[in-house]
Amino acid sequence: MFNKLFGKFSKDLGIDLGTSNTRVFVHEKGIVINEPSVVAINTRTDQILAVGTDARDMVGKTPPHILTTRPLSKGVISDFEVAEKMLKYFIDRVHTESFTIVPRPRVVIGVPLE
Repeated sequence: MFNKLFGKFSKDLGIDLGTSNTRVFVHEKGIVINEPSVVAINTRTDQILAVGTDARDMVGKTPPHILTTRPLSKGVISDFEVAEKMLKYFIDRVHTESFTIVPRPRVVIGVPLE
C-alpha cells in the first residue's frame, strides 16, 4: 500500500553516469539534466563548491585549495565519495525543480562500458 502511495509522489529517473557528461532522464519529461561530470571541492573544508557546468567553468581558474575533478575516469568510478555527492546533487536538483512531497525516486543508473 505504501509503495503505491509513495510511487504517486516520486519520480522515475534514468541516469547516464558518463565519464564526460551525466544525463538525468525523468519519466514523461525526457532529459532534464545534461551536464559535465565535474565537481569542484574545497580541499581545506572538504566542501563541494560546484557541480556540472559551474564546476567545469572553474577549471584552471581556482586557487590551489580548490580542486576541480572528474569522479569517473576511463569508464570507472575513480572517486566513489565525489561520485556519490555528484549523483546526490543531480537527484536533489530534479526534486527541487518540481513539487515533490516525498523525494523517494526509483532510479536506474547506467555507467560507461570502457
